[in-house]
Amino acid sequence: MNKLTDHKGINLEGLQNETLVVHADDRMTDERTLAPAIYYSATFRAEDATEFAEMAGTPRHSQYYTRYGNPVHARVQKVLAELEGTETALVTGSGMGAIATTILALVSAGDHVIAQTRHYMSTAKIMDEMLPRFGVEVTVVEQSDASAFAEAIRPNTKLIMLETPANPTMVVTDLAAVAELARPRGIIVVADNTFASPINQRPHDLGVDVVVHSATKYLGGHHDITAGVICTSEELAGRIWDTHISIGSVLSPMDAWLLLRGLRTLPMRIERINSNALALAQFLEEQPQVERVYYPGLASHPQHELAKRQMKGFGGMIAFAIKGGYDATQRFVSALKLSQNAVSLGGVDSLVVHTAAMWAGVMSEEQMQTAGIPANFVRYSVGIEHIDDLKADILQALQLV
Repeated sequence: MNKLTDHKGINLEGLQNETLVVHADDRMTDERTLAPAIYYSATFRAEDATEFAEMAGTPRHSQYYTRYGNPVHARVQKVLAELEGTETALVTGSGMGAIATTILALVSAGDHVIAQTRHYMSTAKIMDEMLPRFGVEVTVVEQSDASAFAEAIRPNTKLIMLETPANPTMVVTDLAAVAELARPRGIIVVADNTFASPINQRPHDLGVDVVVHSATKYLGGHHDITAGVICTSEELAGRIWDTHISIGSVLSPMDAWLLLRGLRTLPMRIERINSNALALAQFLEEQPQVERVYYPGLASHPQHELAKRQMKGFGGMIAFAIKGGYDATQRFVSALKLSQNAVSLGGVDSLVVHTAAMWAGVMSEEQMQTAGIPANFVRYSVGIEHIDDLKADILQALQLV
């Protein structure tokens, strides 16, 4: 029997995020431990043939086989669904596992997909290279123009893929406007909410059908796991799960446990990161060595008003361009002491990458131009360090440009 029910009967409606991340999964098992147990088992025993048949025939059963589900998965999924305001959630082994599984589950040969000009590089490669191989047509549009989505819609359009703010250029997409276009036509809208987190933005509230995350980033928050999440309705989750168990992008029980632990402090981390990032973006705008700063929280951002409408906070990701081109940008990144030169984002410590250097290995020059990535572009993931220390670190590095 599936024992994962909330025995405590807490009414979660109306609770704030700070409370949800601690209590949404209360007593989902019969454990008496305050800290959740890690169910490090690939398979689970049935008491008899009747129970085994019930387990085998129950989609997403949490105590049958860990590729299908696991008690720790169920707890994480409960918290994530509550944070995003969806009926349910699925966890996967990576953010790209979540994105690829969702797309492959919802489109078929002969279908048409609309995507953005600016996506995370691996999402862009799915659109540019993978889907056409399987007979799926893709139209890429400028995401800052809602009318571009309307013009791209065809009779066979089945899915629109969004990402906002977009990686790495911080362009904002009007989620409500795109969802309004899609809904009467039966088009499924998927949004990557990784950069914002559910604390700053809830796409489902604006009409988006499926919300995906790289949980490796803000949701985990400590640079120690690789995970993904899909938040959606029960009906769509069933369709996606069927593909998920075939693809096998499984989240390990240990990583699920670490993700659950990371979620407990998500609201507090995001509050500090939002504050740090806005202060740092304003500081960068004042520096003569900086050509331009891209951050939705700045009044200078061309979509600042849209960001204010659909976001509660502006997140911890900043992009900026260094004067002097590629070499000057390399010197700046190399001179930073506190900010680690490493891929990924969304953790407690600040990370920085020279974007053109990072993406050149997996994207062509043409793809980088389409994505709006110049040679002097820096992507900075702001952590929870003291803002004065981060400013001082950046200032000393800028002196060497």
